[in-house]
Amino acid sequence: GYSCEDHFQEPDTFLHSWETFLEIMISPFCENMLVDVGMPVMHQNVAYNCRVAFFNQHILLIRPKMAMCDDGNYRESRWFTAWTKALQTEDYILPRLISQHTGQQTVPFGDAVIATRDTCIGYEICEELWNVSSKHIEMSLSGVEIIVNGSGSYMELRKAHITADLIRNASFKAGGAYLFSNLRGCDGQRVYFNGCSSIALNGELIARGKQFALQDVEVTLATIDLEEIRAYRASQRSRCITAARAALYPRVRCDFALSTHNDLLKSTTPPIQYSSQTIEEEIALGPSCWLWDYLRRSGQGGFFLPLSGGVDSSSSATIVYSMCNQIVYAVQQGDAQVLYDIRKILADSDFTPDNAAALCNRLLVTCFMGSVNSSKETRRRASQLANQLGSYHIEISIDLAVNALLGIFNVVTGLTPVFRTQGGCARQNLALQNIQSRIRMVLAYLFAQLMLWARNRPGGLLVLGSANVDESLRGYLTKYDCSSADINPIGGISKSDLKQFLNYAKHKYNLSALESIIEAPPTAELEPLRENGELLQTDEQDMGMTYSELSDYGRLRKQSFCGPYSMFCKLVATWKDDLSPKDVADKVKHFFRCYAINRHKMTVLTPSVHAESYSPDDNRFDHRPFLYRANWSWQFKAIDDEIIKLQPIYTPSSTPQRPNTDELLLSHETCTQYHFHIDDSKHSSSLSSTSLDSTAVAPHIGNLPVQDKKSSGFSKVHVNVLGKIKDRTGIPV
Repeated sequence: GYSCEDHFQEPDTFLHSWETFLEIMISPFCENMLVDVGMPVMHQNVAYNCRVAFFNQHILLIRPKMAMCDDGNYRESRWFTAWTKALQTEDYILPRLISQHTGQQTVPFGDAVIATRDTCIGYEICEELWNVSSKHIEMSLSGVEIIVNGSGSYMELRKAHITADLIRNASFKAGGAYLFSNLRGCDGQRVYFNGCSSIALNGELIARGKQFALQDVEVTLATIDLEEIRAYRASQRSRCITAARAALYPRVRCDFALSTHNDLLKSTTPPIQYSSQTIEEEIALGPSCWLWDYLRRSGQGGFFLPLSGGVDSSSSATIVYSMCNQIVYAVQQGDAQVLYDIRKILADSDFTPDNAAALCNRLLVTCFMGSVNSSKETRRRASQLANQLGSYHIEISIDLAVNALLGIFNVVTGLTPVFRTQGGCARQNLALQNIQSRIRMVLAYLFAQLMLWARNRPGGLLVLGSANVDESLRGYLTKYDCSSADINPIGGISKSDLKQFLNYAKHKYNLSALESIIEAPPTAELEPLRENGELLQTDEQDMGMTYSELSDYGRLRKQSFCGPYSMFCKLVATWKDDLSPKDVADKVKHFFRCYAINRHKMTVLTPSVHAESYSPDDNRFDHRPFLYRANWSWQFKAIDDEIIKLQPIYTPSSTPQRPNTDELLLSHETCTQYHFHIDDSKHSSSLSSTSLDSTAVAPHIGNLPVQDKKSSGFSKVHVNVLGKIKDRTGIPV
C-alpha cells in the first residue's frame, strides 16, 4: 500500500482498489476463509490506509491504520491520515459495486476486533508494531488471541533480524499468536521489500518465509493450539491483574470457527531456529531479485555494463550472474511464471535456462572501454571475469572519441589542454579526466540501444551503473559519466561490503578471476600511467580519505545525525590512538568540504536499490540542501576552539596506525609538485572544476606550512587553494 505514492491522491486509485478487492472477494479460492486485504479507503473525505476483512463474500470490518510511518523512505502522512478514535467504530457506506454483491449497505469502520466462535482476532498494521505504543498490548489484554499484521518493510543490510525480534518479543510479552505478512520484491521504487513473513507463538518463532526469492507468492503456514495461548497468559499473574481492568475492544461477530473436533488428530508446528543471512548473502540475493523485478517490468531484453575490471563494476556484473543462478534454480523447481518471464524477455518461446553462464551470455553485455590511460592489468581482469561469468564481452577504445572532442575545443579556442604530469593546471587535468568519463556514458547508451539489433534480437538493454554508496557520499564521481545509468544495483552498498561480497562470490560461484580484482588498488585510470606502465592514480589518494573512513563519516552523518562539530567530537575519541585532535579535525573538515562541493551530484543520482542506512540518495531518503558554502565557517571554528581546549590534555600515541589527510593527498606525488584541489580527480563536474584556480600550488610535503595557533576555520595546509575557490556568484568561500 505504499508504492502508489502520489497516485493515492487520485480518485481512480480508490476505485480500482475496490474493483480489485471485489475480484478477490468473489474468487472461489477465498471460500470458507477469513481474509483481510490491504487497500486505501476514503471515509468522510479522509484517506486511510486500511485492512478490509471479509468472510464468504461478507465484509466484516474496515480497520484503518492508527500510526503513520514517515521515517526513512516512507512518506505515509503525505497521503494518509491516522485513525485517532481509539476503541471506536463508525458506519462506512460501501460503494455500490460492492453492495450489489454483498447486500450490505454499511460496515463497521474503526478500531475494533473480530470475534469468531472459538477465538478473537485483532489487527496491527505495519508501523504499529514498531511504534512505541504498539496496539498488540492493549488488544491482548482485551482478550485478542491472534494478531495479524500486513506490512511493507523494505530491505536494509543487517536489518532482517529486526522484524523477527519484534514479533517474537510481541508474542512473548503479550502472549498469543502473531502473524506477520510482509510484501516481497521491487514494486516500482528504489526499495526491495524483503519478505520474511513469519508466525510467532508465545515468544517462539514457528514459521518464517524467505527473505529473497523470485516467486511472486509464498504462503507461510503453521498449526497452533489456542489452549497454549490461554495457559501461557493465565500463568502470568501480573498480566491477569492488568487485563482484569483493561478496556474492552468493540467486537465484530463472525459465525465461523478456526478449529473443529477433528483437529485433535493434528500436531502443532514446533518452534524453529533461524539464522539471518550474512551481509554477503544479502548483497548476492537482494539486489539481484530487485534487478529481476525491474527487468521483467521494464520490457527490456537484458543489461549493458561498462566493465572496468575494478571492484564496483565487477560487483554489478556478479550480481547479474547471481540473478541468472536464481532464475535457473526457479525454473528447475518448476516455477512456470519465471520460465514465462525469461522467455518473454529473450523473445524465445522455446528457451529453457539450465546453465547460469549460458543465460548470462544472453542477458548481459559487458564492455571494457579502454583508453591510452588504461593498464593491461585492468583489461585482463575484465576479460577473465567476463569469460567466467559467461557475459557477451566486447572491448572498445574511447581515444578516437576523446580526441575528436578535444579537436573541436582546439578549433574554437586554439588551445589544447594537457594533464598535470605534462605541465597542465588543475582545471585542464580535471577536464581531461571528465571527458573520458562522459564519453563512456554516451557510448554505453549507444551500445545498449543497438547491441541486440547487432545480435539479431528485438528490444534494447538497460544500462547498469556501478558507483558505490561511499563514492556518492563523497561526490567522487562525474556528473553524467558511467555512474549515470538506468539503474545501479550497488548504489546503496559500501566499498568494504562489496569486497566482502566478491570474496563470498569467488567461492560460491567458483569465480577465481575475482581474486586479483579484490587485491588490486581501486583506481579510475583517467590520468596517464607512469613510464613503466604502473598506476599514478588511486582512488583513496585522490579522495584524501580511505573507504573505511568514508563509511565512518557516512554512518555518523546519517545514522547518528552528526554535523561537522559533533562528528569531530565522536571521532576524536574513536581515533585518539592513531591521530591527534588536529589531524582528526583536518579529516572531518576535508570530508565536509568535499561533501558540500559535490552534494549537487546527488540530484541526478542513478536509481539504485536501497540497501544502506547512510545512503545519500537525494530523491527520497536523504533530504538535504544541494548548495552549500563549503567553508562551514561557524562549524569549523567550533572544532578549532575544541582543539585548543584539548591541547593540554592530549597525549599522542607512540604507534599511530591511521594516515592523516595530508599524507593520503600527497603520498602519490613524491616526484612532482602537487596541485591541491578540493574536488576529486577521478570524477568531477563542471560546476566544481571551473571553480579552481590554476595557480593553486602547495609546497612539497617536506615543506608543509605549520598551522597558525589562531586557526581561521580551516587547516592551513589547504589555504592556498581554499582562499581562491569562489562560489557561482564569484564570492570567495
